[in-house]
Amino acid sequence: MVLGGQTLTCLVPMRWSDMDAYGHINNVQVLRLLEEARIHAFGAPGGTGAEGDQPPVALFSSVNPGIQALVVEHRVRFVDTLDYRNVPARIDVWVSALKPASFTLSYLVLDPLTGVACVKAETILAFVDTNSGSVLRLSEEQKDALTPYRGASLFP
Repeated sequence: MVLGGQTLTCLVPMRWSDMDAYGHINNVQVLRLLEEARIHAFGAPGGTGAEGDQPPVALFSSVNPGIQALVVEHRVRFVDTLDYRNVPARIDVWVSALKPASFTLSYLVLDPLTGVACVKAETILAFVDTNSGSVLRLSEEQKDALTPYRGASLFP
């Protein structure tokens, strides 16, 4: 699905409690899976949580105190049901847009056993200074870290 760049493949456990009355992962819980994939790929925000494995791209974990990466928008398309399984869902993550003050992550959620694409999604994020509330421009270092993972949007 990615044209040109690399993907970050994240294996995110599904929880029994994520399942709804229809026997598949609830749509609200899919957003939690996307969040977990985002943190797995780019690190927990600086100053949160305890030390653990280093993310493939230390984007969120390397920001200065007082800076937050905030979700601006989500877009989600459910293309098949994601049934609960006791094995992690596979979520491929890549960067589908880099703008001066925001970036878009694309996600493809795959059934871990069949490989069927179940969810296509995108999240637009921006860095915000918590003291001023100002949206910050992406630094050259941040752009350089994201560039190898550039690929096509799932929603052209």
